[in-house]
Amino acid sequence: MAWTRQDMARRAAQELQDGFYVNLGIGIPTLVANFIPDGINVTLQSENGMLGMGPFPTEDEIDPDLINAGKQTITELDSTSYFSSADSFGMIRGGHIALSILGAMQVAQNGDLANWMIPGKMVKGMGGAMDLVAGVKKVVIIMDHNARDGSAKFLHECTLPLTGVGVVDMIISDVGVFTIDEGGATLIELAPDVTVEEVQNRTEASFKVAEGLS
Repeated sequence: MAWTRQDMARRAAQELQDGFYVNLGIGIPTLVANFIPDGINVTLQSENGMLGMGPFPTEDEIDPDLINAGKQTITELDSTSYFSSADSFGMIRGGHIALSILGAMQVAQNGDLANWMIPGKMVKGMGGAMDLVAGVKKVVIIMDHNARDGSAKFLHECTLPLTGVGVVDMIISDVGVFTIDEGGATLIELAPDVTVEEVQNRTEASFKVAEGLS
């Protein structure tokens, strides 16, 4: 049974460590805010100038003026601070964000990332993705393992315009978890009832399999 998007977000939350400053990308990554483990104190940062984001609001908590970089309504905390987008990107480019959890259209086996545009389709701009993958200490990708047409998204080489070269450290998809380092990609964890053979059949990229997985 493949992981749901909630499951992927819950698994990504296991990568959080106490004291981390963390940036969550648009889409599935925003769900990670709802699964921060007990006893772990992390500070969520948004490119549009907010440090210290709370969980998503209930219907009676919605403030239309309080949004994240993806224009989703969010909540604030007692410790929340606000500043300019320029200062926010100064934090990112200065290496002060420990972890960024992002979505992806494609990832290559060497860690190349494509997550900002499909040629021929209208886009509003790259946003903060290029700065995040260049300035953040660890990049974790959450994505569906295959596109809607069934094609692989974890590839030998990306075919879409790149956001960053060799920047991805971990992929969490609906079939399992991969790490990527100088030695290549390694499948380290499987979703329940998913087999290594199934992952291999749904993946174009070359990868090793961690000892003990079957």
